[in-house]
Amino acid sequence: METTGSIFTPLIMLFGFMVLMYFMSIRPQQKRANELQNMMNSLEKGDEVIAASGILGKVKEIKGDYVSIEVSENITFKLQKNAISNTLPKGTIASINS
Repeated sequence: METTGSIFTPLIMLFGFMVLMYFMSIRPQQKRANELQNMMNSLEKGDEVIAASGILGKVKEIKGDYVSIEVSENITFKLQKNAISNTLPKGTIASINS
């Protein structure tokens, strides 16, 4: 007597794999993208930031999708907002320089 598996077994396995992939990779990626978008929208003049390239600076001006950051006295870089990877607590740059 031969036993055959149900046709639903592979479908259940496939569905389980898709759910696992969603919770392991897609959902955290979407969450991080939302956090970055919220951070970019909340940027204000005077915030201390770090650019994706590792440059630390203080926001001097925001115009649309662009931000000017002062990295040293009289040295200002203009970057796209999406080049800002994170904001830093106030006083971080001063504590690094001293």
